[in-house]
Amino acid sequence: MTTSHKELELVSVTKRYGATVAVDAIHHKFQPGGYACLLGPSGCGKSSTLRMIAGHEIVSDGSILLGGSDISDLPPAKRGTAMMFQNYALFPHLSVADNVAFSLKMRGEDRQTRLAKAGEMLELVDLSALSDRLPDQLSGGQQQRVALARALITRPDVLLLDEPLSALDPFLRIRMRGELRRLQRELGISFVHVTHGQDEALALADEIVVMNNAVIEQAGSARDVFNAPRTAFVAQFIGGHNVIALPQGHFAIRTDAVGIGDPSAGGMEGSILAVEYQGAHVAVSARVAGDQEVSAMVPEAQFFTNPFNPGDPVGLIWDDANLHKLTA
Repeated sequence: MTTSHKELELVSVTKRYGATVAVDAIHHKFQPGGYACLLGPSGCGKSSTLRMIAGHEIVSDGSILLGGSDISDLPPAKRGTAMMFQNYALFPHLSVADNVAFSLKMRGEDRQTRLAKAGEMLELVDLSALSDRLPDQLSGGQQQRVALARALITRPDVLLLDEPLSALDPFLRIRMRGELRRLQRELGISFVHVTHGQDEALALADEIVVMNNAVIEQAGSARDVFNAPRTAFVAQFIGGHNVIALPQGHFAIRTDAVGIGDPSAGGMEGSILAVEYQGAHVAVSARVAGDQEVSAMVPEAQFFTNPFNPGDPVGLIWDDANLHKLTA
């Protein structure tokens, strides 16, 4: 497949459903040839944004540009994008090969040509041996790869994925994350993936776009968004952070940068709320002054050298250099 590096850009894109604004004048340039995750809670506008890019929702205001051309008014098949739906939407009466080749049939390509192209796609997703099976004879992971092959056969400039891993069990979800990342790197095309899973976004994305209340709250590399959240919402939603109110303002600090000890040794005093063993680490949460809750991710060996239980007094300690000031 030919590598494409067309830039996808959203210019003041808005989506209204009656009086409700689902997406509010968002601007963003996606990294060409990168893996981007739209991340946010249910109802934040991420799926509406994806569907507008795909052409399955009409843009109320603004423009969607691909390679500098406005595709906002083009039908889905003419945009240079392809979408993989959450439920895979496979035709139950068609074989795997015919499912993959379906869009080429709609374009009028002859059966021999489209099945040859379907064979190439099935080889790409390692399903050549199952080309004659029906969808209900496949596992969930295999169905997902068929849906991927069907989306990729149109050779899109941008592949759009709407929560593609949500129907899979946790073990398979992790395995398929690796498959998606491998495919994106091999193909060199832009992937835009909607998820509400923070771990999924961090594992997959070159670029994370965090949405909240119909706007983009923060966008950047996965590492930058995790290590330098701008707002309390991003810090809390991305996970692994505490938001702490101090006299100088609100700060984020990573849970693995917080230590625990005897309150007489100093630090912020509190009482243990919960202790959760997580293997390599123990998650400890404590209530501190002002009814705030602070969590610490303590290495397992360190915790059990001096264990704490719910109700125990505790001192929470950190290096002030690890505090990250929030703008809102």
